[in-house]
Amino acid sequence: PVAFSPMMATFLVVGYLAVPSMLAEHPHLKSLLLRGQSQEPFRGALPKIPMLRPHGIQESGGQLKRSLSLRHSSDMIAPKRMAIRGGEPQESPQRQAQIANVTDNIDEKLYNRQLYVLGHDGMRRMQKCSILLVGLGGLGIEIAKNLALAGVKSLTLHDNRTVEQSDLCSQFYCTEEDIGKNRAQVSKERLTDLNQYVKIDVLEGDCGPDDIKNFSLVICTDACFGECVLVNDACRELGISFIMAQTRGLYGNVFVDLGPEFTVTDTNGENPSQAMISLISQEAEGVVSTLDEQRHGLEDGDYVTFSEVQGMTELNGAEPVRVKVLGPYTFSIGDTTKFHAHTGGGYVRQVKRPFKVAFKSLRESIVDPEFTVSDFAKMERQQQLLMAFQAVDSFYAQVDLLPRPGKKDDADAVVELARQFNQDLSVDGKLVSRKLVEEVDEALVRRLAHGAAGTLAPMCSVIGSIAAQEAVKACTGKFMPIRQWFMFDAEEAYPEDMEKMGTEEFWPDGTRYDPQVVVLGKTVQERLMNLRYMLVGAGAIGCEALKNFALMGVGCGPKGQVHVTDMDSIERSNLNRQFLFRESDVQQLKSVAAARKAKEMNPELRVVAHSSKVGPETEGEFDDGFFEGLDGVFNALDNVPARMYMDQRCVFFRKPLLDSGTLGTKGNVQVVIPHQSVSYSSSSDPPEKAIPICTLKNFPNAIEHTIQWARDDFEGVFKQSVDDAATYVESPEAFLDRLRAQPGSAQSTIQGVARHVGKGQWPHSFKDCLLWARARFQDLFHNNIAQLLTSFPLDMVTSGGTPFWSGAKRPPSPLLFDAADPSHLAFVLAAARLRAANFGVA
Repeated sequence: PVAFSPMMATFLVVGYLAVPSMLAEHPHLKSLLLRGQSQEPFRGALPKIPMLRPHGIQESGGQLKRSLSLRHSSDMIAPKRMAIRGGEPQESPQRQAQIANVTDNIDEKLYNRQLYVLGHDGMRRMQKCSILLVGLGGLGIEIAKNLALAGVKSLTLHDNRTVEQSDLCSQFYCTEEDIGKNRAQVSKERLTDLNQYVKIDVLEGDCGPDDIKNFSLVICTDACFGECVLVNDACRELGISFIMAQTRGLYGNVFVDLGPEFTVTDTNGENPSQAMISLISQEAEGVVSTLDEQRHGLEDGDYVTFSEVQGMTELNGAEPVRVKVLGPYTFSIGDTTKFHAHTGGGYVRQVKRPFKVAFKSLRESIVDPEFTVSDFAKMERQQQLLMAFQAVDSFYAQVDLLPRPGKKDDADAVVELARQFNQDLSVDGKLVSRKLVEEVDEALVRRLAHGAAGTLAPMCSVIGSIAAQEAVKACTGKFMPIRQWFMFDAEEAYPEDMEKMGTEEFWPDGTRYDPQVVVLGKTVQERLMNLRYMLVGAGAIGCEALKNFALMGVGCGPKGQVHVTDMDSIERSNLNRQFLFRESDVQQLKSVAAARKAKEMNPELRVVAHSSKVGPETEGEFDDGFFEGLDGVFNALDNVPARMYMDQRCVFFRKPLLDSGTLGTKGNVQVVIPHQSVSYSSSSDPPEKAIPICTLKNFPNAIEHTIQWARDDFEGVFKQSVDDAATYVESPEAFLDRLRAQPGSAQSTIQGVARHVGKGQWPHSFKDCLLWARARFQDLFHNNIAQLLTSFPLDMVTSGGTPFWSGAKRPPSPLLFDAADPSHLAFVLAAARLRAANFGVA
């Protein structure tokens, strides 16, 4: 996909088995040609490597057949030259000025949800990043869509392929009318509408090191390992971050190289941990113990600071200390023998410090791989998949054809290539291949080879979103990047009796769904097309699900149908993550707009839009007959009650339920199958730990306690008691009758009402509200605290001899009102205005 112009010698790189590493080490090499640029092949004195070669090609019945054999050869096939065009971005001066100024201003209405996760600093860094994306197939367009929504500075597309019918199964911005047009140009037209702040360009022409030097990041898709090795080498020389992503049927991988010294500012995005100290030991490896009811939440290597420590005061205000975790309530901080003995109390707070991460090149990572685990049940297959991906790429590079489904000769050849990768091989004293496993998993390699020629929209969504998230990390420095390989497979989706099916089951028929048929077969495709599904919610997840439904053909058959319901209308803040919507759709119903856009992707989609919420009140619309006719339900909801209601309906009618949700960078999926798996309502999150009333009123020791106290006070003073007073004024007798039926809460309710309608309590002017607010300040922040310290003096000790004000109890200090203090004045003014609003005072 990227052609590097030759300088002193020309080469053609053909997969890793065709020794791109050896070629790249040649002393005359300055830059290499990648597959797609036909030149006279290099015939230097390189070792003879067993390579898979086409022995003969013939056409029979419109199907390409190749007989394959293994033989030693230094000859290399020269594929067709890529069609390359030139062009310049055409932006108006006003548009260029808008884009140039974007880093000074952040559109908080558009990016509000994203700002919660990245913060303003991270967002500003991302708005300075320019990215080159190579390959605009199904995987590439997923990455492009996500980065455009995220709000990078510019996104440049490079792809010399034209749209084919097979692209329609995964490339959601290509339609039948686009067949024959350049994929990058077609994609640019649609991507430009996603985000007015992101400049979308198309790079047309030979692309070499001079062309990529101004980018922050290069992402390669639709490229083989041999090609990516060379692009990665060029990126490392220029100090550019690099990401590679591939999908091969039900298998995919992501590789990340952000350079030898990449700075991570925040590994997880969580708020810094804080805990109260119960004990600090005096020893060579001092141990800090936190209160039993509060885990410290630290990890090995974290840094912490101390405050309010009694006795061992040397720790207060000292430089951050690195910790070693010993348990959920203990950690060590190094030598404390020279400090005074700890006598009590203190707080420990985590300090997030930037640190450097060293990434290896793709060339090094193929030989010495490091993996981020995607599925702990499949940890043993990561090295196997790495070799299998290389074997498939080598097969393609040498034969110009991906392994065909059901063809034993093709699978045998890929297995043999995988075995050749699993051996130690050195060139000029440098290790270019290494034995990673004792024995190649032949069955796994064959399964990967079976569907390697296919493309599935859901796989593109998964790998594309992960690759895009890594790009966001590269731009912002926030969150720990993948180190450095990520292998993913969903081979459970293969038909159970796949081995017994004939080749014809997986052979293309010339439809838009051929890339999916190649993987799953015609029987599964027919079942998908005739499914009747209900999609509940057309927000961020709902848009993605409906897009995948359309691309996969779900509900596109004569008996199929997709029902989508959402009662909400589109708001501008939705446009940052709900990619089916545009500015022109604001205020329209989500379900209607989403259904219309999905049908544009696939006119065969039979979709019905509803605008009703799901619940008992809409069972007239979604009645028993409606649910009986469904094959399943997909939840894309944002609240638990609606999820539980849909779960109950699915359990009653014995329908499969797919439930999903996201929270910042976290996400979850639950698959509920009748009689086989637990239902959604059968399990629940543990309840949030309740805060005792006495802690809230008298002994708060964490910011969460003060927030909850303020919320409770607001609810009680400005909401509940006001409602009670209004009810009393409207009908005193009925109100008192109700109180008599609730003797437990009657006294506190009457006191609350009396504070509003009692003698002298009703305000007649804003001055009355100010006087009430000033008195409330005095009660809350001085009188009550002074009374508490009178009851429990600062020098009070318990019956056990320990100070009363220790551990989780922090001694408070009464406040003296000061009108010059902004926080004092703000409280009085805010309370007065709320009081005035309650009583209709101007």
